[in-house]
Amino acid sequence: MTTHTPAPTPAPAQVGFPALGTTAALLVTEPDALPAAEAELRAELDAVDRACSRFRPDSELSRVNVAAGAETEVGGYFAEALEAALRAARLTGGVVDPTVGSAVIALGYDRTFASVRPDDARPVPVGRPAPGWRRIVFDPRTRRLCLPAGTRLDLGATAKALVADRAARLAAEATGCGVLVSLGGDLATAGPAPEGGWRIALADDHARPAPEGGAAVAVTGGALATSGIRVRAWRRGGRVLHHIVDPATGEPAVPAWRTVTVAAATCVDANAVSTAAIVLGERAPDWLRGTALPARLTGLDGRVVRLGGWPPDSHAPAPAPAPAPAPPGSRSPDLGGPR
Repeated sequence: MTTHTPAPTPAPAQVGFPALGTTAALLVTEPDALPAAEAELRAELDAVDRACSRFRPDSELSRVNVAAGAETEVGGYFAEALEAALRAARLTGGVVDPTVGSAVIALGYDRTFASVRPDDARPVPVGRPAPGWRRIVFDPRTRRLCLPAGTRLDLGATAKALVADRAARLAAEATGCGVLVSLGGDLATAGPAPEGGWRIALADDHARPAPEGGAAVAVTGGALATSGIRVRAWRRGGRVLHHIVDPATGEPAVPAWRTVTVAAATCVDANAVSTAAIVLGERAPDWLRGTALPARLTGLDGRVVRLGGWPPDSHAPAPAPAPAPAPPGSRSPDLGGPR
């Protein structure tokens, strides 16, 4: 990341459309490369939807959850997504845990977020700790998996970050130009960045390309991920709930930060660390210092904490053109899970 405001350069070609319950944005440094890069991104989004969606009864994740307690063989894409989730669990000491699926469902996030009741009168069930990622038996070589009986996986957070990483890399390989993929709060880059870097605005919900003012950074490589408690929140039984679950309690993490943005070599790692920071709450700054990753935390009162060399805020330039609207009839799958 750089601390200066990049000099004006021709705006990258871009396209945007609904995906995974949020907005996908694709930017490329060469306009002629946009169709090929978009094809790579859409193929990845389709693959992760079929493999990892909590809301498709025909997804591989649904099949795996139904088979909990028995050994089953999983496909290559699902195996990669599961390995990413297990890596996130190892990196965070289990603060991010893919076995929170039952807890997320119990809280009311049991359907695509657009369909979640914004104000549910039912009482909030008593939280139960997640079964724990260490109880998952998985052999990456044979792709044989056995979940503890009664366990439900939720791969939403890490699977979305994995798509950003994979799509950016594959699009850059296919086109030979610089690529940025943004999926809500998850951004990954590959190939040569534009002069001055990719301009990224930091907002109260997530980081995004094509800034519209406010705090901004320039990214020349790697990835950013933002996790927060405001975008996916609802009321139930008189309580305000959000979607980032503490696996130790089965309850939404106690709010301490509106958003946490982390920079890392991969979006999977950045997402794991930003999500963990939300769960850790007031303990997050000390833990983040141990990771040595650049991070920016915004408190509930608006105070900003910068760690790991995160630069002082600069201001984004004038708005860039908005992403193109989704084509008629396009689907917007939602994996579920935190962001």
